[in-house]
Amino acid sequence: MPDQREIAVLRGVQETIGKPAVVKVARGMSFFGEHSAGWLAVGAVGALVDKERRKDWLLACGGVFAAHAASVVVKRVVKRTRPDDESVQVLVGTPSRLSFPSAHATSTTAAAVLFGGLTGRRLSPVLVPPMLLSRMVLGVHYPSDVVAGSVLGAAIGGLVRRKLNGRRGSRGQQSRRGD
Repeated sequence: MPDQREIAVLRGVQETIGKPAVVKVARGMSFFGEHSAGWLAVGAVGALVDKERRKDWLLACGGVFAAHAASVVVKRVVKRTRPDDESVQVLVGTPSRLSFPSAHATSTTAAAVLFGGLTGRRLSPVLVPPMLLSRMVLGVHYPSDVVAGSVLGAAIGGLVRRKLNGRRGSRGQQSRRGD
């Protein structure tokens, strides 16, 4: 049985910001983040444009993919089903009925940490909250799903970023700040 507090939060998110324009953007974000494809495309562009650090961009893409894969494995172990309450509207299709953790939250957070490190920009505050909220606006994840996904993505992104920083340090380059 789902936690009624999480259902109440989902209902509140949908009632407060689930307007047609927001739902449209959230659906676009859902499509972009599906199977981490959008983030992998961004990383591929980075590898094409930044020839000097092409291997770093490709390693970052590997980290994003690994984060996504880890979330899928956790989903299959936990087997928590998606929200199913008459008061919550499901506004997008999903590839599975499994909910915990959110793979969109996982891959987005990993991408923000890894690509932020490569660009020297703090990307997490800009990219992560909208993706997490979008999953709730669409009614496909509980709040704990998106928080857990983000934590998992940050952990994997952080591990891979340390490897990237070590690679740059061994080449005599300074590490850039960012997340």
